[in-house]
Amino acid sequence: MLLDQNIAQMVLDHALSRGADFAELFIEKTNIQRTTILGQKVHEIQGGIDFGLGVRMIYGHRVLYGYTNIPTSEELLKIVTLISEREKSDRKRNIKNFILAPTTDIHPIISPLGAGPDIDVKIAYLFEIDKAARSVDGAVNQVTALSLEKKQRIEIFNTEGLHSTDNRNYTRIVASSVAEKEGEQSTGYEGPGALAGFEFTKSIDPKELGTMVAEQALIKLDAAPCPAGKMPVIVDNGFGGVIFHEACGHLLETTSVQKKASVFWDKLDQEIANPVVSAVDDGTITNQWGSINIDDEGMPTQKTQLIKNGKLNSFLVDKIGAMRTGYERTGSGRRQNYRFAPASRMRNTYIEAGKDTFQDMISSIDKGIYCKSMGGGSVQPGTGEFNFSAQESYLIENGKITRPLKSATLIGTGPEVLKQISMVADDLKLAAGMCGSVSGLIPTTVGQPALKIDEILVGGQA
Repeated sequence: MLLDQNIAQMVLDHALSRGADFAELFIEKTNIQRTTILGQKVHEIQGGIDFGLGVRMIYGHRVLYGYTNIPTSEELLKIVTLISEREKSDRKRNIKNFILAPTTDIHPIISPLGAGPDIDVKIAYLFEIDKAARSVDGAVNQVTALSLEKKQRIEIFNTEGLHSTDNRNYTRIVASSVAEKEGEQSTGYEGPGALAGFEFTKSIDPKELGTMVAEQALIKLDAAPCPAGKMPVIVDNGFGGVIFHEACGHLLETTSVQKKASVFWDKLDQEIANPVVSAVDDGTITNQWGSINIDDEGMPTQKTQLIKNGKLNSFLVDKIGAMRTGYERTGSGRRQNYRFAPASRMRNTYIEAGKDTFQDMISSIDKGIYCKSMGGGSVQPGTGEFNFSAQESYLIENGKITRPLKSATLIGTGPEVLKQISMVADDLKLAAGMCGSVSGLIPTTVGQPALKIDEILVGGQA
């Protein structure tokens, strides 16, 4: 245990004596190790431990939050008094007896941080990525390879009698490259990750990863300018799902729905997408990067059907979201660490596989764009208006992929894009990412099969 149960009891009793309707303690201990190769040398090896406690108090629909690194009863009682100082309530409630809820670990770990291979093994793995990328072509003049390992232990107590614990182990490998030719530069990037120990790297061939990021950078050096205007676009599987995540997924979190700040807040059971589109947020996928056993409010994770055959089926709901909207919780209360109060957040969010083939989609287009890999972008909260750049893209002419393109940008809105999707392939793929929102930066997975958007505005230089 990270906190003595008697201290938890005392602090939560004090919170209720201050008139709170609900109170919660979130305790966390996290170990991190980060190893980076840059310039064909070991650039840095960083590690550390972070420990802290968060106190959440709820008065009606109002949330108060404070945190500390000191696990004493005096410190925690002081925080409760301070954050509730301006609340006036005569309500007095009794805390229920704590019952330790057993956590079923559905994500097996073999080599967690501290019990995995030596640092020399990890460094050798990263150097293989570096060597493979540089060997592709002399134009590749910079390669970065890093491993990030994280071991997080959490414990939760609340005034409803909940007592839960969980252990989470994360491993991510990030590779990037820069290629240069005649003064022009381009980049390549891949960042696979899993809710697993360092054994995850056995599924990632370092030579293939290094070659991939190098070729991604090189192909753009000789690419033609991208045409501009409205046209059909095929967005490939995997990280292409970042558009759905950013432009649609956030609009389905009760963080925005409860404030009516989402265009979908009143669209439950209505058709919001083409009937070929079904979408899911699933925290139960074994060892997937965005998976969890329990959320950061202590609720077991689950699979949530967001969209089914084009109709909005559900939202992502945390405790506060349930209180403010009346929808049932979905085990989606997540936070970066003890410094943040939890909020409704995505886990592994993806568009489900369809029945079309990738080649059928390509053959259906006379002139359009194929976005093989998506990069970064920006999204307007509430409306889902987005602007995303393609990391790697190609021109489609007469039903065939022809030449590579540079500087392709997709511009549109999430709600409109959902209606413009007419074909969904059978090649679902998931990809790791990091998602930032009101409760901090958390591991999430995006994904989709390849899909065809009948018409979207493409920004380009041609």
